[in-house]
Amino acid sequence: MVLAPTADVLPPDPRIRPPKQALPPNSVDCHAHIFDQFDRYPLSPDRKYTPALSSREAWLALHAALGVAHGVQVHGTPYGFDNRITVDFLTAHPGRFVGIAAIHPDMSAADLKGLDAAGFRGARLMDQFASGATTRDLESIARRIAPLGWHIEINIADAADWVTLEPRLRACPVPLVFDHLGRIRGRDGVNSPAFRVIQGLLESRADCWTKISSWYRLSDDGSPDYDDMRPIAQALLRTRPDRCVWGSNWPHPGLKKNMPNDADLVDLLDQWLPESSMREPLFASNAAQLYRL
Repeated sequence: MVLAPTADVLPPDPRIRPPKQALPPNSVDCHAHIFDQFDRYPLSPDRKYTPALSSREAWLALHAALGVAHGVQVHGTPYGFDNRITVDFLTAHPGRFVGIAAIHPDMSAADLKGLDAAGFRGARLMDQFASGATTRDLESIARRIAPLGWHIEINIADAADWVTLEPRLRACPVPLVFDHLGRIRGRDGVNSPAFRVIQGLLESRADCWTKISSWYRLSDDGSPDYDDMRPIAQALLRTRPDRCVWGSNWPHPGLKKNMPNDADLVDLLDQWLPESSMREPLFASNAAQLYRL
């Protein structure tokens, strides 16, 4: 028996409860990760952090409490390019979950087709914890996934990088998803050059999306209200209410302090919505379109 590795980050908050306002029918959690069965799915030696046990059963229990119908399993960077944990999870839950892959720029077309058949819908470029593909691989990966109808999801290292990346994003031949509000920090706000790039791409391209998620990491005001992130989330929702999706970011990987509660985050986002009409698209129908659920 292989023991779980010693985590160097916090586990998720085990206290689960329903949100104060029930989520819309067919709600989709568009961003989460599982880390379990370490004997079957070993972590990469090149990982940037060692996650705590965050089992598939715990994620399913959270969904049951929150009232979530579908989910997007974003392949965790501690696994490098080894997508097996996500493949097996999707295979066990056909139609309910889809995946975002970590693909090598040299991955074969046959292997990509295998991932597509398993239920993957996109490839992630991860600059924040750079242990796999990054934005330097944007064009090569876009060429490979275009025949599958996939999108590219980007977690940028520093929001300022959007400015230099903008010409390449405008030329990208596949849809784009900006992780975690584009990772715009609260202190930078809606008048920052980086935010204007994200906002401009959402306005000018019909196939750009952003995830309203993980604002607790980006806030300089901090918990429990994260007040400096409210204007950023609201500006994105007002700009393209039809291109924003929600993700829990469970189990909030990489955090070493101030672990948030998932129901608290849902309740807070509900308070931030500029209009009640935005609620159903944000939590449900936008994601159904993006992920073909």
